[in-house]
Amino acid sequence: MKIEIWSDFVCPFCYIGKRRLELALNQASSDEKFDVIFKSFELDPHAAKSYDQGINELIAKKYGISVERATASNQQIISQAKALGLNYNFDDMKPTNTFDAHRVVQYAKTVGKDKELAERLFKAYFEESLLLSDANVLAKLAEEIGIEKSTVLNLLASNDFESEVRNDEDTAHSLNITGVPYFVFDGKYAVSGAQPPEVFLDVIAKVKSEMLQTEAGKENQTSEGICVDGKCQI
Repeated sequence: MKIEIWSDFVCPFCYIGKRRLELALNQASSDEKFDVIFKSFELDPHAAKSYDQGINELIAKKYGISVERATASNQQIISQAKALGLNYNFDDMKPTNTFDAHRVVQYAKTVGKDKELAERLFKAYFEESLLLSDANVLAKLAEEIGIEKSTVLNLLASNDFESEVRNDEDTAHSLNITGVPYFVFDGKYAVSGAQPPEVFLDVIAKVKSEMLQTEAGKENQTSEGICVDGKCQI
């Protein structure tokens, strides 16, 4: 079963949604094989590579709320993540542009390392406060999962894999994907947002039983656990 995931490495619900999907896959039938494919999606293509302000201040400005309220809202996200064993550090988080990170993952896909690198990038951003637009940081993270550091540095010094990122984003646009995480199962059924594992298990069961013949295009929508246009619902 093919599962395509549109996500961004600075989207807090994308990491949560990834982990919840993994819980579902672990509970699914052992005789089912899943081909998980990460698709590129930038929450904010115009984001700068670095900011003088922290994430709480930037969120407060974006939503037009106080820093105190932004911090409290982020605490709710931190609690959701912690329940999954993820230790988000919003205080030291480094907001950034993720285009180059997506380029490196597109390369990693060609050598069968995209899943490992995606996990490493999420952890680096949310738990280790690393700057994902820094070429040396990306090269080091890639090296940790078995990709030559020099290969990544050369890639980032070129235009390689830019078109692959844009193609994924064009596909997202054609599918009317405006928020992430967004999961598509066998090209038939979509789940939007960081849904509970039970939702993913239900979709997997439906795909397996071919009950989706008359339900093509049906989508599970949620008002929580999704990031849209550079903003995460709080």
